[in-house]
Amino acid sequence: MTTTILFAAPQDSWDEYRAPLTEALDATGIDYHLSRDIPAAEVEYIVYAPSSGLTDFTGFPKLKAVLSLWAGVEKIVGNDKLAVPLTRMVDDEGLTQGMVEYVTGHALRHHLGMDAHIVNPDHVWLSKAPPLARERPVTVLGLGMLGSACARQLAQIGFPVTGWSRTPREIEGIRCLSGAEGLAEALAGAEIVVLLLPFTPQTENTLGAEQFAMVAPGAAIINPGRGPLIDDDALLAALDAGQVGHATLDVFRVEPLPQDHPFWAHPKVTVTPHIAAETRADSASRVIAENLRRGVTGEPLLHLVDRGAGY
Repeated sequence: MTTTILFAAPQDSWDEYRAPLTEALDATGIDYHLSRDIPAAEVEYIVYAPSSGLTDFTGFPKLKAVLSLWAGVEKIVGNDKLAVPLTRMVDDEGLTQGMVEYVTGHALRHHLGMDAHIVNPDHVWLSKAPPLARERPVTVLGLGMLGSACARQLAQIGFPVTGWSRTPREIEGIRCLSGAEGLAEALAGAEIVVLLLPFTPQTENTLGAEQFAMVAPGAAIINPGRGPLIDDDALLAALDAGQVGHATLDVFRVEPLPQDHPFWAHPKVTVTPHIAAETRADSASRVIAENLRRGVTGEPLLHLVDRGAGY
């Protein structure tokens, strides 16, 4: 029996995914029909991007699951017109690896003080070696798939890593804390702070004036998670006061970042245009195809979103 799969994403995504997703589905051996144009009454699975504009799922009577192409599902998780299972994209080959490389690279950049040597117009001879990694406390806020992977990599290099999440987690080799008291303990004395929390009402402004005061003076902030995790005004004030030494920001409340935003001109801010990690069509297609195979054969879906937990 043919399984009908609606690809609900913009045309550019279809152009990118059509060939690799078809190849990945062919490799599963299931009988399927994949298209951007399928009558709603026939759709059984939806491969979904929030940018598609689709928000009402009540018109799909045979719908069994929605498989998101995005790692972040905050734009759909609270949708009361979605009553079937929802999965998020967890792409270890592409998305996770890209995030690990971004976070590790910028953590080492700040740890080694590389900026002072890369931009040195006065040819100042700065003959001072940085400390070893074991002397530089790092805190990772958010211990999901991406945060856990980054925490492990940083610990492998030698950094003493503390991880924090809203609910308790355990990761071998990582000091894990949780809750409001755990956040204060995790930030206390941290010299590099990485934000990889999802954006929810509970995580907005996780770092504000009170939290910036807890970190080690001159600490580096790296945010490739979500823009609203940081109070922008509090960050600018902490940078101007020297409490925060530098902020590398890849995500923002408004994207693209407006040309007149003070982050662009601030000498202690590095702006990158939401490039820390990207879902690669080839590897993501294999993730989607495996979940579709599981759905067809009655196996549990991977990477299900617990919407009751307020992800």
